Amino acid sequence: MSIRLRGGRVFLDGIFRNVDIVIDDQGVVRDDADASRDIDIRGHYVLPGLADIHVHLREPGFSYKETIATGTRAAARGGFTTVGAMPNVAPPPDNLAELEKQIEAYRRDAVVEVLPYSCLTTGGNGRGAPVDYPSLAPHVIGFSDDGFGVQSEETMRQVMRGVADAGSIVAQHIEDLELAGDGYINDGEYAATHGHKGKSAESEWRQLERDLHLVEETGCNYHGCHVSTVRSVELIREAKAKGLPVTAETAPHYLALSDDMLQEDGRFRMNPPIRSREDREALCEALLDGTIDMIATDHAPHSAEEKAGGLEKSANGVVGLENSLSVIYTEFVHSGRMTMEDLVRVMCVAPRTRFKTGGGRITMGSPADLIVFDPNFHEPLDTSKFQSKGRATPFDGIDLHGQVALTLCKGHAAWDPHSWLA
Repeated sequence: MSIRLRGGRVFLDGIFRNVDIVIDDQGVVRDDADASRDIDIRGHYVLPGLADIHVHLREPGFSYKETIATGTRAAARGGFTTVGAMPNVAPPPDNLAELEKQIEAYRRDAVVEVLPYSCLTTGGNGRGAPVDYPSLAPHVIGFSDDGFGVQSEETMRQVMRGVADAGSIVAQHIEDLELAGDGYINDGEYAATHGHKGKSAESEWRQLERDLHLVEETGCNYHGCHVSTVRSVELIREAKAKGLPVTAETAPHYLALSDDMLQEDGRFRMNPPIRSREDREALCEALLDGTIDMIATDHAPHSAEEKAGGLEKSANGVVGLENSLSVIYTEFVHSGRMTMEDLVRVMCVAPRTRFKTGGGRITMGSPADLIVFDPNFHEPLDTSKFQSKGRATPFDGIDLHGQVALTLCKGHAAWDPHSWLA
């Protein structure tokens, strides 16, 4: 089946153009071919496939939370054709043999492209010895012990030297566990008035400050994961002004929510926690001015039982693949704070460029790696429709604008709810 996407605004060469494109029966993008079916997509956008470089697929080891199949279907439904799989699985891919097993599982079960990370340290818990970076680097997009910050300064120095020599990148979970203590929500007014244990902003920015000094010393490419505080933004801005090889991500929930909006529900517990209104405003400004380079969901599914313990006892983590695009569109584009070109930059171009994933362009004569996005769709988020096994998100029931009408990954339909290619 070949289709002509007629009347949409297509992202070509950095801008949106009012052109028709054809997806031929081999899944290749054409501009002048015949088609067996016309699809009217007036009012829709055609974007390159998005990239989320911070996703937890949970397999192997935790398939009751998520599988490669369910997680990548969720990615496709959310418009992502490439995801970066964090290595906090069991066994962790801290050696080439385990990494190769996981890569084979991705090839077998994924409906979108999955690019793996390996661990920064043996065991992936932030406390082990550096791994064999030269053998692993050709097969991964970076190294991370996500879920744990590397706690020892000397270990982090060794890690950065090794990763730099291997020509790769450190993606750091920025958290000083001693400063974090047993806190689980932001150390602010809500925690104080509701009897919860707070987690300080310093537990994030203090480790980031240490890491940036080490970046200056070693020259290692460094990416800060799920940035959530004002001071972290300031440190990243200062590092970039020095010309250090530093990038950063934040997640939709840190941009759209603040701790005065918390509810006594596990859907609002993640790490780092939702911060103050001041932090939120600083993050939004940093995204708009480029200090924060990209959006990443930190998609972290858990079972319903693990998220049923309220703020105090629930597992850390929320899902984001299926609502990230709608949240960012609603908060920034629909509100007039950002253009659609800016959205493509922070959700596609920047992550793909930094992590060298390839893609991110709609090119005539190449396999289609694109999505059709309907900005006119508007309804409360319904998690019962999710493809992910996880349902816990603070956006459940919130009015959001936009949804993905089609996702094509490398010429194949990964999400086609209207059966346009059936």
